[in-house]
Formats: sequence, C-alpha cells, structure tokens
Amino acid sequence: MSATTSTTQAPTPAGTAPAPVSFAEALRFWLKLGFISFGGPAGQIAIMHAELVERRRWISERRFLHALNYCMLLPGPEAQQLATYIGWLMHRTWGGIVAGALFVLPSLFILIALSWIYLRFGHVPAVAGVFYGIKPAVTALVLHAAHRIGTRALKNRWMWAIAAAAFVAIFAFDTPFPAIVLAAGLVGHFGARRWPAVFALGGGHGGAKQGYGPALIDDDTPMPAHARFSRNGFTRVLAVGLALWALPLAALVAAQGLQGTLTQMGWFFTKAALLTFGGAYAVLPYVYQGAVEHYQWLSGPQMIDGLALGETTPGPLIMVVAFVGFVGGWLKQALGPDALFLGGALAATVATWFTFLPSFIFILAGGPLVEATHGKLGFTAPLSAITAAVVGVILNLALFFAYHVLWPRGFAGPFDAVSALIAAGAAVALFRFKVGVMPLLGACALLGLALTLAAPGLVPPR
Repeated sequence: MSATTSTTQAPTPAGTAPAPVSFAEALRFWLKLGFISFGGPAGQIAIMHAELVERRRWISERRFLHALNYCMLLPGPEAQQLATYIGWLMHRTWGGIVAGALFVLPSLFILIALSWIYLRFGHVPAVAGVFYGIKPAVTALVLHAAHRIGTRALKNRWMWAIAAAAFVAIFAFDTPFPAIVLAAGLVGHFGARRWPAVFALGGGHGGAKQGYGPALIDDDTPMPAHARFSRNGFTRVLAVGLALWALPLAALVAAQGLQGTLTQMGWFFTKAALLTFGGAYAVLPYVYQGAVEHYQWLSGPQMIDGLALGETTPGPLIMVVAFVGFVGGWLKQALGPDALFLGGALAATVATWFTFLPSFIFILAGGPLVEATHGKLGFTAPLSAITAAVVGVILNLALFFAYHVLWPRGFAGPFDAVSALIAAGAAVALFRFKVGVMPLLGACALLGLALTLAAPGLVPPR
C-alpha cells in the first residue's frame, strides 16, 4: 500500500480518506514510536490505537483489533508484533521488519547502558533508594495494565467469566498458560456457534467509520497482493527464519560449547519465545524461574529491579530479557574477566535476538493466513476469548509482583508498609488522575530517594 509521500502531521479531516503513506513517513513514525512506547503492552497498544486508528487513520479499528487478537494468540510481545503486522500490511516485508525492529532497538541500547550503571553503582544508597520507590509503582502499573486491557476485552458477562476462570486456573491451580489459551480458544470456538454476538469482534459498539472516519486500510479495503497467502512465500519465510536462528546458535556453540553461558541463553530465550503466551506479563514468571532458579544468571531481587528498569524505558516490557542477559553475561564473565561490559552487552543482544526473532517469523509467515480470516467469526471468536483470558493472567502477575514487593523476605518476614503506601498512591494516580507512566515513575523514584536519605535503614539489602 505504499504510494505517494504524505508529510502532513495534522490529523486528517474526519470526512476524507487519508492520503497514501510513503515508506519514509512510516519509518519516521516507527522510529518515534520506539522512543515513546512506554507503559507496557497496554500503554503501547493504546498509543498505537490513538495514533494509527484515531489520529492518522492508517488502519480501521476493526482491522486493528483483528490484528491485535492474532498477536495476543501468539507467544511473544503482542505490542511489538502488532507494530510488525501493521508495518507489513502497509509496506510489505521490509515495512514489517522496520516497524518491529525500531520498536525494540532504542530500548536495547538504553537498557545496556542502564544495566551497566546498575551493576557498577547499584549498591550506592541513592541508587537503591530510587529502585525502592519505583518497585511499588511497577506493581500498580501491572494492575493498571490489567484494567486497561480488560476494558477493551471484557465486553460482556461471558468475557468476564473467562477472565475469572483464567485467573483461578493460574493462581490456584498453577495451570500452564498454553492450557489456558487452548481452553479459552475452545470456549470461543464452540460458544460462537450458539451465541455469535457474544464473541463477535468489536462487541457491537459500532464500526470505526462512525467514530473516526474512513481509514487508509479500512474494513472493506481490498487485500493487497502481498497479503495473499502463497505456499512458496510461506515456505521461504520459514526457511529464512530458521537460518537466522540456527546460524547464530551454531556460532555460539562453536565458540563456547553447549554449556557456554551465551549458548545456554540462546537456547533458553528461544524456548521463552516459543513456549510462553500472552506477552510479557505471562512470560515473566517463566523467565524468572529459568534465569534465577535454574541458571542463576541473577538473583530474585535483581530480577525485580530489572523489571523496574524495563518499566522506565520505552519498548516492550519483555525487554527485561536484555537486562537478564546483561547481568548474566557480566556475572558469568561470558567473554572473560577483562571484558565484563562487552560480555554483558553481547549477552543482552543474544537474549534480545532469540526472544524476538520468532515474533517476526510468526507475523511475516502467518499474516497472509490471518488476513484471509478477516471478518470470519470462526477465527475471531476464539481470539476474543483468548484476549479475555489474558486479563486474568495479568491480574495474577500483579499479585505475584505485589508479594515480592510488599513481603521482600516472604510471608515469614515483615510487611513493608511504606512500599504498600507508595503502591496505593501510584494506583490512585493511575486510576483516578490518569497520570502518565514516566511522571509516575519519576515521582516514585524521587520519593524513594528522599525516604532513603532521610532513613538510611529503610531499604532492605538486595
């Protein structure tokens, strides 16, 4: 759909269709998005919806939600996959690659720098105080994310019931998330046969045309040639993707052997990318279990600190894997004791590469199949149900973080009332006053610093 250049930055008048978007204009937007995409998946999806659906009208709301539900089904970061999908839909393969890569690269470079500062100066009281204030705010942010996604996904009592069942399954019975996804998909599939309106994408709230005007990729826009399924194209994407995975992993095995830190990271983050669903909020417990408990690349408190750093930087929240990789590469001396920074930076890059590569393959190979299902309830109904189930999983993760923040030494240890007050204040700021992510984190960081300087014994040792 690339065509003539349209450099106008003002919103298109509601009654007229947007001008075609050039690759250069799209590239500038994706680069900007890479630096402003704060707030985790919910915030990032909200930013893309506001910019691409409401303001620029590059894509209609129904097409946007159709793509989003597919990305929610996939393992990996749904916001980054959504950007890749829309970039591919607009400007073919390179459009998707550019959109997805620019969503990640700014965060990778920023996190490498912040991880180095953390390891070099993290035990300085001032730095510890900053993290003490940020961590309760992160708990509030995760809870707010559940609310944000829930308001979009829980359109009726059926969706509420699915979300509640998913929460009980993972919280009380430790049900694997793939099983929850499968069960929700089956409920959507069979439920839509009897109650189609319940599972219809959009929930009967009206089409995007009525709210925002005609879009460049509208509900009835013909499918572009590159979005049509081709067996040769599908096979070619899979072959290239497999090569991009196998060659770097083989190089790591040749350089370090099967038990080398970087090799283990390549294999572990491949599994994390393929075996976990629901984006960052669902994958983090798996990463915690593997990186902290099994491989011992970092400690539990360091993992929480990494999440706090991830919340303060743009890009997908799952970019915490770059922090995990950097700390593991540094502490395990991946390139030797004389190259700690290079070892950490390379490990962060390895973790990022193997985490995000499958996402590009899923979108570029599966996009044509998904476009063929546009408007077909048999496909959209299971995805609507899965989106509802993810809300319950995110709520469970909020409790997971709250436990580690409010009881830093476990239930047998003391309750951290100060952290609880910070978390409650952050929640009020988010829900009641709609405070942005960065102002909130900045205020909580300053509060934590002030409390630490005023009461040096407040912050527990890491």
